[in-house]
Amino acid sequence: MLQQTSPADPIRYDAPFGGDEQQRPQDLPPVLLQIWQAVQRWKWVMGGIVVVTLALGVVATLLTTPKYTASTRIEISREQKRVTNVEGLESEDTGRDLEFYQTQYSLLEATSVARRVGRTLRLADSPEFFAAHKARPVVVGVPTNAAARRELENQVTTLLLNNVTINPIRNSSLIDVQYTSISPEMSARIANMWVTQFIAASMDRRFASTADARTFLEGRLATLRQRLEKSERDLVNYAAQKGIVSLEEVRGQNGQTQVQRTLASSNLEALNAALVKATADRIDAESRTNQQGAAGANADSLGSVAIANLRQKRAELAAEYAKLMVQFEPGYPAARALAQQVATLDSSIAREEGRTSGGRANAYREAVQREASLRAQVDRFTTQVGQQQNDSIQYNIFQREVDSNRQLYEGLLQRYKEIGVAGISADNISIVDPADVPNRPSSPNLILNILIALVLGSALAVGAALALEQIDEGLRDPKDVNRLLGIPLLGSVMEVEDHDVFTALNDPKSPLTEAYLSIRSNIAFSTDHGVPRSLMVTSTRAAEGKSTTAFAVGVMLGRTGANVLVIDADMRSPSVHNMLGVSNAEGLSNVLAGEDDWRKLILTTSFKGVSVLTAGPTPPNAGELLSSDRMGRLLNQLKESFDNVVVDSPPILGLADAPLLSRVVEGCVYVIEAEGVSVRGLRTSLDRLRASHAHIYGAVLTKLKQKHASYGYGYGYGTRYGDTATVDKRP
Repeated sequence: MLQQTSPADPIRYDAPFGGDEQQRPQDLPPVLLQIWQAVQRWKWVMGGIVVVTLALGVVATLLTTPKYTASTRIEISREQKRVTNVEGLESEDTGRDLEFYQTQYSLLEATSVARRVGRTLRLADSPEFFAAHKARPVVVGVPTNAAARRELENQVTTLLLNNVTINPIRNSSLIDVQYTSISPEMSARIANMWVTQFIAASMDRRFASTADARTFLEGRLATLRQRLEKSERDLVNYAAQKGIVSLEEVRGQNGQTQVQRTLASSNLEALNAALVKATADRIDAESRTNQQGAAGANADSLGSVAIANLRQKRAELAAEYAKLMVQFEPGYPAARALAQQVATLDSSIAREEGRTSGGRANAYREAVQREASLRAQVDRFTTQVGQQQNDSIQYNIFQREVDSNRQLYEGLLQRYKEIGVAGISADNISIVDPADVPNRPSSPNLILNILIALVLGSALAVGAALALEQIDEGLRDPKDVNRLLGIPLLGSVMEVEDHDVFTALNDPKSPLTEAYLSIRSNIAFSTDHGVPRSLMVTSTRAAEGKSTTAFAVGVMLGRTGANVLVIDADMRSPSVHNMLGVSNAEGLSNVLAGEDDWRKLILTTSFKGVSVLTAGPTPPNAGELLSSDRMGRLLNQLKESFDNVVVDSPPILGLADAPLLSRVVEGCVYVIEAEGVSVRGLRTSLDRLRASHAHIYGAVLTKLKQKHASYGYGYGYGTRYGDTATVDKRP
């Protein structure tokens, strides 16, 4: 017997029927290989989809009306250039936010800008505009009412927004505003107007925001003005009521007014100074009054000019008199005259000194009286200032209220004036390159459309392949037999034409012979006594290669020197006689119907050791014939004359023949067509066999396509069908 099996897929003899369907990771082909195999399976479908998509892309490009795109480039600076040095409503750091430019991009595509463009260019009344977009106005002719006008303007706005494109230039503050239509003049006109209206809208928003602020501040200023007037009136009334006259006020750093001098404090200060002086004068007068000078003279008399003159004149006369006394007697007339003059001067001096002493007393009395009067006045004003200091507590409260209201009022008034001129600034949006009338269409782009069609077609092709992979539930990979069905894989057979089967079987080196020789060896390994004496070959449905497999297994057994009988038990649809080109006038149906001499019904073939028992005439009910005991007795008799009996059984689904036959044979071989019956159908068929307690040796995967030969069972280990393997295939 052959000692060959496929090293790529060792058979699990210990695997229970219906057992674990999980495949080991090492049994799975690589992902890229699976993808490549899927592409190979559906390459014509995928290629067709790509070709059709490319053709549609080319046709659509050629049939598309050319469109022209006009582009206007603008620059949007982060900070506005101010004509005045007055802060506006927004902070200077606002433009540095990350959201600044994204906000500008959204504003460029705002509906309000589109409406401004449509109304400025009067596009609702322009047939050229609708023709440039191949659109029909929703209102034909001149709108008759406001609702129709709004509907027409809304259509214009929608068309404008659908055809405008905002393209920021990366890493710069430049932005391209592009407009597309089938009219180059219309595209350039709208692109330029779009930028103009965007700048105007930006300025309008800025002025509108300041107008709202001015309106708000006007109301606040009116309220604060009334509060300031009331607080000032309360302050003045209180000051008049309390007699507080402020002569000097100082405003501190915090804006609060502080009273430095009042009338009462100023008067008190002046009176106190006068009192100090009057006290000094009184003390001086008192000291002069009490002072006595030499010879009754005092400081006043000594200081008197008149007295000094008199005394000087007396001294002169006394000197002359002394001279005369040296020469003459006191009675000398001249001496006597001088003596009289001296006496007169003495009386005058005495009289002057007396008058001076009386004036000093009067001055002292006046000084005392003035001091007393000033002291009384100082005491009175001291009391008044003390009272005003008590009253100044409430006065300061009124003063602080006035200061607070004045600060608020002056601050809002200044802000109101600033806002009035804050909008006077150079706009931060400038036009760099206005749009020119384009001379070449921007679309359609044949090369771009072909690339898009190629990408789209490839995506559709991949999607279709994936969908077909999911829809196609048939087995393609021989390794899936054990993983999905839980039965061993005996081997796989490449797809061949029916008329080439016998030619291939007659060639010991043909791929088909190699495949069935491997299957025969694996069947021998599936039992402990070699090849079963009797086995059945069945499948899920017809035309899966069941009859070919049964006959080929018989041929492989015959080559080992065994005497083999192949029975065509598919009496409903026999095919073995057609394969061999022999008569089917008599056969198995005759034996089951009562014919005892079955030997005369055995036909020999050109293959060594292989005989055939055809199905015979089609009976009315094949199931009844197979359910009798004659089939079992027939097989027992045949096993006495033949080494091996191979039964070609009918398909499983829809028929009871195969389960009936499985009870009289040792086991069965299950034939599966590659990419044929779905896995669900295969599992259902296997469940029917297991329900009849059939012994399933394994499965044979038939009609395996050449594109699967590189990874299927028996194909992936360096030998393809047609190549000479370095394996001993002799019996």
